[in-house]
Amino acid sequence: MEIFLDTANPDDVTFYADFIDGVTTNPSLIAKSDCNDINALIKKICQSISGPVSVEVISEKYENMLTEGEKIAKIHSNVCVKLPCTFDGLRVCKKLSTNGIPTNMTLCFSPSQALLAAKCGATYVSPFVGRLDDIGHDGISLVEEIIDIYKASMYETRVLVSSIRNLQHVVQAAMLGADAITISPQILKQCFDHPLTSRGLEIFAKDWKKKK
Repeated sequence: MEIFLDTANPDDVTFYADFIDGVTTNPSLIAKSDCNDINALIKKICQSISGPVSVEVISEKYENMLTEGEKIAKIHSNVCVKLPCTFDGLRVCKKLSTNGIPTNMTLCFSPSQALLAAKCGATYVSPFVGRLDDIGHDGISLVEEIIDIYKASMYETRVLVSSIRNLQHVVQAAMLGADAITISPQILKQCFDHPLTSRGLEIFAKDWKKKK
């Protein structure tokens, strides 16, 4: 399973470069950055990693979304155009995919949306696990359903599990065989940490000092 970092901070990308395969951004993350030149920010992130970097459109209507998507794709060869799972978003996905531009269909909350994304040639589909959990639904079950649908019809669209809230989501996605997962720097840091590892190191260091 590939690990993508959900960030718009180039320093995060550089720090975790040995462990990640790509980057996902969104308008909220970019808005929180202190960079006023968005294109320059995206280029910097793309230059920090060889994998795909998802960059989301802001427009909501087909024509504007298509124009924006084509413009975003020209920023860097690593860019994957991120589009919402809406009627217009899916239409743009089909157009861009036909032209060889990679796409990531985001804000996916149902198997039917994922099915349409695959039929439109999406490179990735991003089911939002945490947001479904927040309203009392089982987000991981959606991931399982999408994986089953794609296997049954042999779709090439990759399942990129998103809206990760905790380490359990990471483990569950990996066990289901998801193609990729995108997580915040905070959750990625938790993947390295365990209190017993820290405690074990303390014991080893203490015992070694006694030997001296």
